[in-house]
Amino acid sequence: MQDQKAELEWRDGQVPVSSRFDDPYFSLDDGLAETRHVFLDANDLPARFRDGFHVAELGFGTGLNFLATWYAWREAKTNGRLHFTSFEAFPMDAREMAQALAAFPEVSDLAAELVAAVGGEGSVFDLGDVTLSVIHGDARMALPAWDGCADAWFLDGFSPAKNPELWEPALMGEVARHTAKGGTAATYTAAGFVRRGLEDAGFDVTRVPGFGRKRHMTRAVMP
Repeated sequence: MQDQKAELEWRDGQVPVSSRFDDPYFSLDDGLAETRHVFLDANDLPARFRDGFHVAELGFGTGLNFLATWYAWREAKTNGRLHFTSFEAFPMDAREMAQALAAFPEVSDLAAELVAAVGGEGSVFDLGDVTLSVIHGDARMALPAWDGCADAWFLDGFSPAKNPELWEPALMGEVARHTAKGGTAATYTAAGFVRRGLEDAGFDVTRVPGFGRKRHMTRAVMP
């Protein structure tokens, strides 16, 4: 089956907005700062990095979360290899990704490597000190079939009100099933049904301060 592609509109020529879900791919204020607060800080990264550390993600989008993680890995001078697996139903093409990531000059060198890699063939990319796997298709089917186990999860689907499929309790159960003991998950949303889904799946869930104008977000730990 052929991949469905992202359907985009552009705000100010820089911020991609999904016309399918009517939601921007990253914060209109500072997408990189948002990623660092929501996904890195809430998963206690880079402090937990070690050789073989595995991050998994629902929603690859522009690749910004991956770039922020790779940048943090490099800055921490962690020895060994990072693994990053992302599930994406509606992938951007390399040109669109490059246009979106041009807004973040701090990670421009890594962005150029990423764009060059995803513009080629395949879905597993060896980028030197990191292995990136982008699994295309509906995560509700792809994640149960995945044989990996993550130390940290980035739950980054579009708004639960607009993209409820990526926040279903059954999918949160699969996230839990593919989380190492002591592993963590983080998401920008504090929606009650998302938190309950994570709790029912076995996570210890806390509501913590969100980014920018967003009062709260969610952090979860697998006991």
